[in-house]
Amino acid sequence: MNVPDDPRFRREMASAYRSGWHFVDLATAIPHHGDSLKVTLFGEPIVVAREQDEDVRAYRCLRRPRGAPQPIRCAIRYGMIFVNLDQRDHQLIEPETITATPRSA
Repeated sequence: MNVPDDPRFRREMASAYRSGWHFVDLATAIPHHGDSLKVTLFGEPIVVAREQDEDVRAYRCLRRPRGAPQPIRCAIRYGMIFVNLDQRDHQLIEPETITATPRSA
């Protein structure tokens, strides 16, 4: 594969590697809807699938407890599939810490 000598490309790749994004495969590995690819990243099984709407989505396969696969962030850049395994990146809402002082009766 010929990597373009483009400063924007190098900046984007450096940003991806620093931010928890990891390269999985080329987008051509799953060309049609219904195609999927299973990889293991840092000991975690990941399934990347091209869905009916032609979007590519990634899921973390949970071993315990049993249940549906957990969706994780997935992006295609320059024809390459990247996933983000950082747990902090998957929290939709930051948990709010409420402190209260109990009243004595």
